[in-house]
Amino acid sequence: MSKLALIPVLLQASLTLGLALAMGSQRVRALREGRVRMKDIALGQPNWPVTIMAIDRAFHNQLELPLMFLGLVALAAATHAIGPVFIALEWVFVALRFAHAYVHVTSNDVPTRFYIFAAGFAALVALWVTFAIAALG
Repeated sequence: MSKLALIPVLLQASLTLGLALAMGSQRVRALREGRVRMKDIALGQPNWPVTIMAIDRAFHNQLELPLMFLGLVALAAATHAIGPVFIALEWVFVALRFAHAYVHVTSNDVPTRFYIFAAGFAALVALWVTFAIAALG
């Protein structure tokens, strides 16, 4: 497998891990500063400040659609079905995931976030079609 195909995977993993670290540090800070009480969030209640909830949702979004991306890359690597179009689509997908997370944790403009999500979804579908053609064709 081309190393170029691994770079988007590593970037996607970095995005997910980075959001997890940001969420964790912001949660600890909110608890230490008394902005949140442990009993108010102990069972997963959504009682965090809005900025922390935005990071939380952006993090959880990385555990949804990107799982199909990560699984696909592993499958494509195992079947030697990775070519230049596949790699280009990987980059598009991951760039859109970064853009989606950025909007989520900054302006959280829902229409913008939706359009970025839809474009990422289309890139993922194109990745699957590209894989199917290479693997079966």
